[in-house]
Amino acid sequence: MVSHLRVRGAREHNLKNVSVDIPKKTLTVITGLSGSGKSSLAFDTIYAEGQRRFVESLSAYARQFLNLSNKPKVDGIDGLSPAIAIDQKTTSKNPRSTVGTITEIHDYLRLLYAQCGTPHCPEHDIPITAQTVSQMVDSVMAWPEGTRMQILSPVVRGRKGEYRKEIQGWQKQGFTRIRINGETYDIGETPELDKNKRHTLEVVVDRLVVKPGTEGRLAESLEAALKLANGMAQVEAVAKTDEDPATLPAPLVFSEKYACPICNHTIPTLEPRLFSFNSPYGACSTCDGLGDVIYFSPDLVVDKYTSLREGAILAWPKNLTVAQVQTLQALAKQYKFSLDVAFGELPEGVQKAVLYGSEGGMLNKAFEGIIPALERKWRAATNPWQRDELARFRAAAPCPACNGDRLNKDALAVKIKSMNIAQVGNLPIHACVKHFDDLMPVFTPKQQAIAKPILKEINARLGFLDHVGLEYLNLNRKAGTLSGGESQRIRLASQIGSGLTGVLYVLDEPSIGLHQRDNNRLLETLTQLRDLDNTILVVEHDEDAIRAADYIIDMGPGAGEHGGQIVASGSLDDILACKKSVTADYLSGRKSIAVPAKRRKPNFEKALVVRGATGNNLQDVDVSIPNGVMT
Repeated sequence: MVSHLRVRGAREHNLKNVSVDIPKKTLTVITGLSGSGKSSLAFDTIYAEGQRRFVESLSAYARQFLNLSNKPKVDGIDGLSPAIAIDQKTTSKNPRSTVGTITEIHDYLRLLYAQCGTPHCPEHDIPITAQTVSQMVDSVMAWPEGTRMQILSPVVRGRKGEYRKEIQGWQKQGFTRIRINGETYDIGETPELDKNKRHTLEVVVDRLVVKPGTEGRLAESLEAALKLANGMAQVEAVAKTDEDPATLPAPLVFSEKYACPICNHTIPTLEPRLFSFNSPYGACSTCDGLGDVIYFSPDLVVDKYTSLREGAILAWPKNLTVAQVQTLQALAKQYKFSLDVAFGELPEGVQKAVLYGSEGGMLNKAFEGIIPALERKWRAATNPWQRDELARFRAAAPCPACNGDRLNKDALAVKIKSMNIAQVGNLPIHACVKHFDDLMPVFTPKQQAIAKPILKEINARLGFLDHVGLEYLNLNRKAGTLSGGESQRIRLASQIGSGLTGVLYVLDEPSIGLHQRDNNRLLETLTQLRDLDNTILVVEHDEDAIRAADYIIDMGPGAGEHGGQIVASGSLDDILACKKSVTADYLSGRKSIAVPAKRRKPNFEKALVVRGATGNNLQDVDVSIPNGVMT
């Protein structure tokens, strides 16, 4: 077993033919002046070469999807392990990324709810039970007599593939028609399907008319459909030539497993993708699984402290056109209000008419309203600058359909211990830990056997998040709203949760933005990661990190072209004994930064004043920052 990571002749960026031996399974800190070559050695040489070798080990097919980085300028690196980089900039700003998805806890939750969840009716909130064929027949026979219908078997729902063999198999079973992505074909004349695209295939089992005496054949057809599609069947009304499709009964989806006894609402088969807001089968259809909808906000469109005459409508130009003035005068006459009163003081009905439009009055035609006009412009806008201009008046709000929970009503109707997956995701981590600790007794013996390994993974990850001081976050928190320190510790916690050993972790100044309390927790996490037989390589200026390191490399002596050399390397004592090291000068107390003897007086007469800040976790903060001083 190689005991050291050996770098020979590194010349990347400003490195001057650097050679170094880094002991493995240690916490090694690379420190030195800014610009001295720390990141060039850690990231651009060691990590870059580790990544390059990993990508080169893959097949030619896999390599085409990955960026193969250039070989760094180095004579050789021996003893290199698979490398993982964790820095503050890699946290996803993707609106679909959450604490739960980054740590993979959400994936285990999806599995738990699919295997052990109890579906409820979204309307009546009662557990949904299995549906018999006779109940399905009763539901269809309740349609108006004479309704034409077709019984479909949804054999493939939104999956990739060509399905040639399957179609031939259904043809041999005697089925003559199939619907593919909404188009019906004779089963022997189906088009070729693109294996890389998702398809929905429904075998047409039978076509019938609702009338007395049809029950027997309908039951047989439903049984055939259920058998073909693993317990699912669909019945759709078919319009006659002269019939309006809008007047037909809504299609019925049946499941042998789940249907509400009161309203007959059926829930699709429980599978993990139903609980994913990144899948069309689980996502709320209104917000597409984002949890927010973007709309034209009245607060951004008008200034409620200004009158209409003085330019309260911010979406209109400062100097109103003749047409705009005439429009406002006509509205004022119609609704009997003054154009010189602040917009916020006008009656609610008047504000509504200005924002959302009015019926025809003095104008002899309806007024469109500011917001409908902006929405029309937004839809018609083709240039990015037009959209940028309009985007100033748009804001995000929780989706009205899912209340920000991102999932559709069927997914949110599945519960464990009277809580759905979104409610669990909204619990703070410390409450989440307790919730899962108390979960096992609510399951049946069969469910307990399924849930045990899933809960083990969930509890391990939650425990790490709790330990590194993130107990106040929740799993649904968007990744883009996390601070640098939070995101770094989340990624570290997920790495510990993955249990990998023999890995080289390269970190870039993980202490940035951390309070002293969090700093200690971060160092505990790093040593925990090291104790799993990993090598931790940290680029760092922080004194605590340097003192906690097993091995230290001090770069210098200066920055840029004056740096790129190793001034000292070894234990803390070795570094402190080096008289050429600027880092050692400050660590040993030979040099220090003097505390100012005299400080400026703050000037609050010309202060930067913030009122009612509520971004992310700010709770209606008011603050005055004085002018002319360092705050």
